[in-house]
Amino acid sequence: MEFEFLSPVNDLLMAHNELLPNQALGNQIEVHTSKGGIPEAVAKAKFAIIGVLENRSDVNYLGEGLDLLEIRKALYGLFPGNWSKKIVDLGNLEKGASVTDTYAALKTIMEPLLKNNIIPIIIGGSQDLMYAMYRAYDNLEQMVNMVNVDSKFDFGAVTQSVSNHTYMGKIIMEAPHNLFNYSNIGYQTYFNSQEEIDLMQKLLFDAYRLGHVSNDISIVEPITRDADIVGIDLSAVKASEVSGNQNTSPNGLDGKEICAISRYAGISDKVSSFGIFEYKNSKDEEITAMLIAQMIWYFVEGVNYRVNDYPFTSKDDYLKYIVPNDREEMIFYKSNKTERWWIEIPFISSLNNKLKRHTLLPCTHQDYLNACNQIIPERWWMAYKKSIN
Repeated sequence: MEFEFLSPVNDLLMAHNELLPNQALGNQIEVHTSKGGIPEAVAKAKFAIIGVLENRSDVNYLGEGLDLLEIRKALYGLFPGNWSKKIVDLGNLEKGASVTDTYAALKTIMEPLLKNNIIPIIIGGSQDLMYAMYRAYDNLEQMVNMVNVDSKFDFGAVTQSVSNHTYMGKIIMEAPHNLFNYSNIGYQTYFNSQEEIDLMQKLLFDAYRLGHVSNDISIVEPITRDADIVGIDLSAVKASEVSGNQNTSPNGLDGKEICAISRYAGISDKVSSFGIFEYKNSKDEEITAMLIAQMIWYFVEGVNYRVNDYPFTSKDDYLKYIVPNDREEMIFYKSNKTERWWIEIPFISSLNNKLKRHTLLPCTHQDYLNACNQIIPERWWMAYKKSIN
């Protein structure tokens, strides 16, 4: 694996580690340091933390730099759960000569990690870095599902240059077209134009309003269960939960909700990269740094408790339910391990190989009950339409 673009963590962090108890994460994580270089244990790790110091495409960028020291200090000071999977911290990706260079470097770093089933955890500046995360899947020959926890959809106009508010437009328009589905969690209507809302519906993408998510946080689980990439914009968190310098709103998710979403992302058998973006340094940044550290902790916790119950091959460990309706039978599967549910999309033999893994769609018990009452889950029809287009 080539990690020549990465710089070691700040030496102050390692000095801080000396004061931590032996059981703390800081003494369990293998770290890229100026003295030791890239950890040899990276090939055996399950997680690779990468700080990306790129924020030049932030629409509010005024030349300020980015320092992730406080986040790492907060994370390293936490105690691990009953975990068996190894974490390495690969250090920071500095700004390239251009933003495009940074994208290319992040893609290059992530590709070998993904191919070796190592989950990159990206701590970033501006959220347009999700474009580079998405492009890292180009050579994996699969369609990609993205989940974005954000108050905005981040489409922008086609004519606009790429920024943290327009990167999704670039992902949709640019070849190769590997995006199968995009789901937004926690959007706030007044931050999105009607044209963007209409576009979400036209493209058969999923959008869940903040109020809907806050009323029942468990609806996030089947959304993240089908994701490959999960990205979180800190602007989705309400202002009272973070320091004053963050780009937030009075309304948003609270700390407990954003950590629950992070854990749902970890529990998903399919999520293979995770990112947290829009962090900004400030004099009172400790509370934001601690929240990000706890989000990472919950994501890692979730991965350690994965049960691999997605029915890829054998369905012996699942109960099969057949629900007839006016059009055709709907087939549901319920895991005996976790009691999680899936609905089967009718298999089409002419489907592209990239799409065949999407013939099972995560759903809820309520979706099954609705189907018994001839109420068809909207996400099922959206996925079906995508598979035949």
